Amino acid sequence: MEFSASTPIYLQVVEEIKRLMISGELKPGEKLWSARDMALRYQINPNTAARVYKELEAIELCFTKRGLGTYITEDPGMVEKLRNERAEQLIQSLVTEFKNLGYTKEDVHKLLDENY
Repeated sequence: MEFSASTPIYLQVVEEIKRLMISGELKPGEKLWSARDMALRYQINPNTAARVYKELEAIELCFTKRGLGTYITEDPGMVEKLRNERAEQLIQSLVTEFKNLGYTKEDVHKLLDENY
């Protein structure tokens, strides 16, 4: 994974885990890697990996079973919520770009119809 200097690494890894959840590569209730394995997987500091888990738990995307590990939330609505949030981000970005280019709403509809 290539990291951007403009965003903290732990937040970039959180976004990657969200992406894995949305795509179905990580399933509800699935056990996540240990912090050590995550650090190796993403080539990050183990303390950064621990911070990733802390953030994931704070936003209720995972939970820890003491002595057993960390698991993806079992809430089936959470993946749909993540998908909707990501779609909203993409739409907002797209609309802003089209407005900056001078496209009208009708132009955008036409382009979407032609390219979808």
